[in-house]
Amino acid sequence: MIDIIVLTLLLALIQIWLLPMLLNLKNMDYLVSNRDEAVAGSVMVERVKRASANLQESLPAFLALAVLAIHQSVDLVTVASAWLALRGAYLAIYAFGITHIRSVVWVGSVACLVYMALAIGGIL
Repeated sequence: MIDIIVLTLLLALIQIWLLPMLLNLKNMDYLVSNRDEAVAGSVMVERVKRASANLQESLPAFLALAVLAIHQSVDLVTVASAWLALRGAYLAIYAFGITHIRSVVWVGSVACLVYMALAIGGIL
């Protein structure tokens, strides 16, 4: 499970910082400035930023559930791996503008979180 947590944090780093920077190299002066005024990014940069905001909403819940699973010795590696794979797929699908599948993938990632919570709570 610790490997999944580390990979999740790597995904967050890539999604929150690295991808927006690499997709926005033409605005490098802005990236190293005080960012007093917003600069328009490409459609893909804006999509990656929105996917990043979505990840940041579910990341605390995932990390809390993963740590609780370790603490309570509940084996949720498969479900946590599925969550991570779905979040990676969500990023790619969102970045390329694939609409309906994106929602299905998001629901799948939320279902993984619900399953993790129920398993930790002893309901499953």
